[in-house]
Amino acid sequence: MNNPEEEKTAESQGLPEITFAELPEKSQKAAKNVGWDSLMPVQSKAIPYLTAEKDVMIQARTGSGKTGAFLLPMLERLNPKQKKCQALILVPTRELARQVEKEAKVLCQDAGLKTVAVYGGVGYGPQLQAFKDGAQIVVGTPGRVLDHLIKRSFSLDRLKMLIFDEADRMLSMGFYPDMKKVQGHLPNRHVNTCMFSATFPIHVKRAANEFMQDAEFFSLSNDHVHVTDTAHIAYMVPSMQKERTLIRLIELENPHSAIIFCNTKQRVNYVKTILQRYGYDADELSSDLSQSRREETLGRVRDGNLRFLVATDVAARGIDIESLSHVIQFEPPDDLEAYIHRAGRTGRAGATGTAMMLVYGVEKRQLTRISAHFELKFEERDVPTEEEVGKVVAERTMVFLEAKLRERDKLQADRSQRFKMLAQKLSEGEDELPIITMLLDDYYQKAQHKFVAKPKKRSVKKKEYKKKPSNQRKRGQKPRRR
Repeated sequence: MNNPEEEKTAESQGLPEITFAELPEKSQKAAKNVGWDSLMPVQSKAIPYLTAEKDVMIQARTGSGKTGAFLLPMLERLNPKQKKCQALILVPTRELARQVEKEAKVLCQDAGLKTVAVYGGVGYGPQLQAFKDGAQIVVGTPGRVLDHLIKRSFSLDRLKMLIFDEADRMLSMGFYPDMKKVQGHLPNRHVNTCMFSATFPIHVKRAANEFMQDAEFFSLSNDHVHVTDTAHIAYMVPSMQKERTLIRLIELENPHSAIIFCNTKQRVNYVKTILQRYGYDADELSSDLSQSRREETLGRVRDGNLRFLVATDVAARGIDIESLSHVIQFEPPDDLEAYIHRAGRTGRAGATGTAMMLVYGVEKRQLTRISAHFELKFEERDVPTEEEVGKVVAERTMVFLEAKLRERDKLQADRSQRFKMLAQKLSEGEDELPIITMLLDDYYQKAQHKFVAKPKKRSVKKKEYKKKPSNQRKRGQKPRRR
């Protein structure tokens, strides 16, 4: 298994880029059919790797042209006469599955390759028929793909290419266990694997190294290759809505671990209390705590036993937590230099990180000063809506529920039939909606906090000492009378 900190960079050992004119004739024709007459940067960089059957990690955002980067090489590498799955594309959502399927059908139509999208929430019939018809390209969410593999609807014995699209979001949705189970169905040989992700924090790199061999890594931003860094994001928050915004961002981003910075210890305690009352695993780090208590709290974060740490700048001075994916600044720091100190807690050891800041209208001036002082360009975003959060939470809940359903044996499935009539009644009545939402909320809270989406480091086994026999006397101790 590769060490994430020792990934090769594209600049040092990368393959040369390819131009549109250098594409095989079949690929050029397919590209022209969709109106392309040139390649986007991610395509120029990625296609040579997939053509050479080399594993690669690519940092690229939505809209960068990454779908074409992994579809075009399939035109040359897949055999249309072989009616078996030869390329598996795993995606985090049904919407992305449909989108990739649509592009694949247009690009691959003249090559005779068939594509099917598989995801939950729809019937199995059309998907099963597509497998019978010999679809060579399967696009789907890990959960539904796993369902079909368990039922032997299709096989991966002839698989040539495995693509992870939007890997960071896939892990955020809770798909890691399903991804690992899908891996158990891969053929007992190397399968060319490519992982696309908008960010590559430590946990995403660890996941990549569980699926890939000698993978190269490169990142694209603004059409240029660059080393990984931290994304600086500012959310323009309406007055008196910071607490609500913080909760929405946590639900959307689903960070594996994060530090939330506040300017005062009173605010630290307040934010920690809000998070705990909402059900999150959170604790605080402030100057009021004793040194032993601070070390204990930091130890829980490093061991992965504490998800959210709320802290002041003074308390967090010198913290080095390797797997920290997010830093959230509840408010801009009073001291300009403190911003770099805060943001620098993430994106360490060669990984990418995300630094987010919540900004009221009156705080916009401080944001401008920080941007000018450090020559940073903040990506300003609007606060996510309740509808956006609800959609993501619903999809994540379905991931948990489908995984739970797969674990049930026949006896448990039969037992569930007792509630079939009640379930139908509840689903039909508007008055019973609060009962359903309550049950789903309780289940989601338990599943979300129990679930660990990130690949864990191998723990070093502590040296075990033999326990002394209970009848062994200490030095100078008199023997007991019988």
